[in-house]
Amino acid sequence: MAALQEDTAELRKDVAALQKDTAALRKDVAALQKDMTALQKEVVVVQQNIELLRQETKKDIELLRQETKKDIELLRQETKKDLALIQRDIEAVKSSLIKWIFGGLITQGGLIVTLVVALV
Repeated sequence: MAALQEDTAELRKDVAALQKDTAALRKDVAALQKDMTALQKEVVVVQQNIELLRQETKKDIELLRQETKKDIELLRQETKKDLALIQRDIEAVKSSLIKWIFGGLITQGGLIVTLVVALV
């Protein structure tokens, strides 16, 4: 009978230790649930921040696209103006060259006529 009482006392000690461990586990689980809830809230905030950043980036890209189109159009207009000036300069040089060539031909013709008259 003494052995049974000792076994019962030992079993009660084991049950008490199990209850203590169970209570500690319940506290740990509650702390983990609290941490999980906090993490879920943080994840929601991060997702919201990512969405805001995505929208801002989309707006910035569209603004850059519009600015780039304007810059390209300005460059196109400036290029047209520059080409018109270059063509005008080419025409002026061409005209000067034609005048110079005809002047040279007239001078040569005059020299030839003078030489022919002098020889005759």
